[in-house]
Amino acid sequence: MTRDGNVGKTELADAARIRYLTKENAEFAETPGHLLAVKTDGEEHSPVYVHCSFPHTNRRVYLSIRTADNKEIGMIRNLDDFPPETAALLERQMAIRYFTPEITKVVAVKEEFGYSYWEAETTAGLCRFTVRNGGGNVKFAAENRLLITDVDGNRFVIPRLDQLSEKEYRMVEMRL
Repeated sequence: MTRDGNVGKTELADAARIRYLTKENAEFAETPGHLLAVKTDGEEHSPVYVHCSFPHTNRRVYLSIRTADNKEIGMIRNLDDFPPETAALLERQMAIRYFTPEITKVVAVKEEFGYSYWEAETTAGLCRFTVRNGGGNVKFAAENRLLITDVDGNRFVIPRLDQLSEKEYRMVEMRL
């Protein structure tokens, strides 16, 4: 930073540089505690976390690998560029981080005092959860895909709104 408080051109250029991780320059491993570690440029970082640029539409491209204090180590362009066992390791870590059961059937949605109470069949079983109305807790993640965040921060997804029955759609539509 310069004396007048402005960010210098060099610092800005450094911040904008993306370091891409490849199978040639990065080696991923699972720690004994089932966390993720990466070795790159002779330096090992553990634990590291995978952050998806597009978590609801494509978890295979532009993955940011970051330390526990959110410092980016590098970016993976595409998981397909890595050996299958490395890709599987990274996918397991993302499944934990982005655990989002899919709603297969909306059983009931009742509204009371600014909250909606949902009962739904999901890929994780029958779930009952509470959603605060307003504030973007029920929103489109893609054109036909709905993301729902409950009061505890749990996420659920309706992968295809057009596959809901008319009754289910009416219950959900009131929350959009």
